[in-house]
Amino acid sequence: MRIARALVLLALAGAVAAGAQDDRAAWLSANPDYRLAFPRDHASHPDYRIEWWYYTGNLETESGRRFGYQLTFFRVGVDRRPVNPSRWVVRDLHMAHLAVTDIVGGRHQVAERLNRDGVGWAGASTETLHVWNDGWSVRLDDAGGDGAHLLSAASDDGALAVDFRLVPDRPPLLHGAAGYSQKGAETGNASHYYSFTRLRTTGRIVVDGETFDVSGLSWMDHEFGTSFLEPAQVGWDWFSLQFDDGSDLMVYTMRRDDGAPDPRSSGTFVAPDGSVTRLAAGDYALVPGRRWTSPSSGASYPVAWGIDVSALGIDLDVEATIDAQELQTGESTGVTYWEGAIDARGTREGAPVAGQGYLEMTGYAGPPMSRVLR
Repeated sequence: MRIARALVLLALAGAVAAGAQDDRAAWLSANPDYRLAFPRDHASHPDYRIEWWYYTGNLETESGRRFGYQLTFFRVGVDRRPVNPSRWVVRDLHMAHLAVTDIVGGRHQVAERLNRDGVGWAGASTETLHVWNDGWSVRLDDAGGDGAHLLSAASDDGALAVDFRLVPDRPPLLHGAAGYSQKGAETGNASHYYSFTRLRTTGRIVVDGETFDVSGLSWMDHEFGTSFLEPAQVGWDWFSLQFDDGSDLMVYTMRRDDGAPDPRSSGTFVAPDGSVTRLAAGDYALVPGRRWTSPSSGASYPVAWGIDVSALGIDLDVEATIDAQELQTGESTGVTYWEGAIDARGTREGAPVAGQGYLEMTGYAGPPMSRVLR
């Protein structure tokens, strides 16, 4: 079965690129008139070409040993309306990334998946939150009554694994204009985007075959659209932060090929009382500091940052928990990027504040992200 699957996937190796160059008119574009509604929009949106469900978190054992994790499910449309009804026709490709950062051990381990729909190897429900890829899955816990998300994934040898239950402390947070996040100047270069910013998380992490019971906070992003970026946009730097005063912050800068931040960069702040502030590009600054160079890809990533949200009186120093948190995903998406656990310390309106979160940096190695999400 594994050999047969490998041969099929080898034959489909170019399908992601082919899907990326498909006629965009065949797919729906993100529309500012669309209104996100839940639980409906936790499910898959196959009329849009690109979609992902993104989970990250900072967890620890009772003794204080800390871990970061990322579990991401991607769907890329290849053929929106295949004429051939055969289940062997490739309509969507599904990729998934699992990464665990053992902060005490100074290790970052990665596993990945690439499969297709139609034959049961991977898929995403259009009725509820249920996405799966070769034994990895995220789904709603319908029996629990608390809206919990259930996450499970393991490497082929079982040496790396996660098994979590995530309970939302806050309702979904809509980014941009009521969940419509404009990414480029062209009409339709946008996505529908929301997050769960605080998910109380319990479960188990397996690292090198050793199992740890852990708890902490997770963050979930769900985003879907058809075309996101434009040729001059080479990548982005994205931060999610959960602070000890109960506030949450998401900010990102899309980097242009001339080195300038794109004016459509944006963010969202959630105060401890749940009130929401939308942030435009001019409301904050992300200032890169110390860098780490990957010995395998050669990419140089800023792993220390200053974040100044002048509009809210927030001034932060952010640093990676360990420098080496790069993913090279040649067996799935083909994208090399840095995604890892971070710590933040600083002030908000003059009062000390500290937090943890995740940082994603793309476009530092390989082709610009505008080629991937175009």
